[in-house]
Amino acid sequence: MTPFAPASVRPTLVAVAHGSRDPRALPVVQALLERVRAARPGVDVRLGHVELDEPLLPATLAALRGEAVLVPLLLGRGHHVKHDLPAALAAAPWLRGTVAAPLGPHRLLAEVLHDRLLAAGWDGGDAVVLAAAGSRDPDSAADTARTAALLAARLGVPVAPAYASAAAPTVGEAVEALAAAGAARRRIALASYFTAPGRFAAQTSAVAPWIAAAPLGAHEAMARLVLHRYDEAVRTLGAPALPLPLARAS
Repeated sequence: MTPFAPASVRPTLVAVAHGSRDPRALPVVQALLERVRAARPGVDVRLGHVELDEPLLPATLAALRGEAVLVPLLLGRGHHVKHDLPAALAAAPWLRGTVAAPLGPHRLLAEVLHDRLLAAGWDGGDAVVLAAAGSRDPDSAADTARTAALLAARLGVPVAPAYASAAAPTVGEAVEALAAAGAARRRIALASYFTAPGRFAAQTSAVAPWIAAAPLGAHEAMARLVLHRYDEAVRTLGAPALPLPLARAS
């Protein structure tokens, strides 16, 4: 007898993206979800946005019944993860559901960031600035700092977090701090800690002193991480989920 429930009773995976006015963002998110569907064909995968893009999360939830797991395509414990997503789920009482942990921090994100740097021309520079959106929530900054530490351990060079808004330092300030510590400006790369292209990704990349990597995007490891967060959350619902070979989350 199979230990797993039939696909029809597995909770729906609702991937929650922020949304962006940048027309490149939605196709990237859709491509990521196609990877998720291909890796786990027995799970119904839907998309909802916090703002700016359709479908908006309330509309996605309105079309569902049964159980759902909201998986934030967000990288830390900011306001959206702590407040907006639980509120959206609470406003859908016809669903039994839960909100998964954000994607970061996790070692798989360091893997993707490394790959994006290599694609941009990284050849072992002096240092890296990890550019993130920023949040007033200190837990979000702690999560970004943890990812910076994971990337530094992988690359073997200093990695300094920096932010596009709502937090300090800026990318320019992080570059100055790394230069003061001995890194050559012409060898300081920028890692783009954004799920998809958008205003903040473009803003931070524009001031990179050397190479600027692309956002995380529809990388295979990103799909694995989305499913890992889904599986973690499914266990809190007491529902079975297919196993995904993966090292313990960082």
